[in-house]
Amino acid sequence: MLKYLIIQLCDSAPSFCHYPDSRRQPRLIDETSLRNAVLYAMKENLMVQAVWPDYEVPPYVKDILNGIDHMNITPLSLSPEGDVLVAGDVSQLKDVPGNSSVAIRISKKQLHENIGDISSSLEKAGRLNIVLSDSDHLDDEEAAIYSADLARLSESLYGQLMKGRNVQCNLLTDRILLDKMHNCNAGVETITVAPDGNFYICPAFYLDGEDAAGNPVTGLNIPNPHLLDLQHAPICRICDAWHCHRCIWLNRKSTLEANTPGREQCVTAHLERNASRELLKRLKQAGHPFGKIPEIKEISYLEPFETIRK
Repeated sequence: MLKYLIIQLCDSAPSFCHYPDSRRQPRLIDETSLRNAVLYAMKENLMVQAVWPDYEVPPYVKDILNGIDHMNITPLSLSPEGDVLVAGDVSQLKDVPGNSSVAIRISKKQLHENIGDISSSLEKAGRLNIVLSDSDHLDDEEAAIYSADLARLSESLYGQLMKGRNVQCNLLTDRILLDKMHNCNAGVETITVAPDGNFYICPAFYLDGEDAAGNPVTGLNIPNPHLLDLQHAPICRICDAWHCHRCIWLNRKSTLEANTPGREQCVTAHLERNASRELLKRLKQAGHPFGKIPEIKEISYLEPFETIRK
């Protein structure tokens, strides 16, 4: 059942997920389309998530959005205000306001080269979402480096948590705090209205030039929507990498099936799962309140399909 409506206000709004910023020329949603989107959200009782561009928009945008409860996903370069701040690069992390929620889209190589500065940002941020821009590629060498970088992030996070700060990092604390799958769910729990006024499964499908899935006036039309649901993903639904993003766009790019992740996504999620397990174990030993959370069991695989194949 739908819960959220993402409104991408402009073609040049920043990516906060795996897809690239492929359209840099501004194209702002028009007033009628924005009103239709907000009205649809009100009728369907959906929480609006507005993705803002990095320039000052006309007054009608704020006037319309202020008439409904919504959250703002805002470029950090535009303003330090917003429910989620999107950093354009690592250098902007030093400007993160205290206890704010910030997202940064970065490659594994960039993560490794800047792991010190990224780890240090946990001293200020309330929540840090690290989104890998190259999750569709992961060889053994990259996996080893990524695992080491997760350990370094974990060390910094452990220090902050032991100081009593309620700081989160999606790669490490999400698996600890969840008790069931919490994935992307594009097309199931979330739907997007793009600047052209039409529905798309997520912003990535719009930016890739995919067909629209209806519009707020005529209604939503996703062919075979059940194929996006977790219950129709036999391996994922029994997996316990509950934090795995299971990106619908990345799935289709990697496997041609929207509901089937590629090996790279699975291995990445399980490296994060194992790092979360080690962090939770340390917190338990240190008497941190997280110690009351059930432990994460040890596993002998990184790709669930390997156990089925055997």
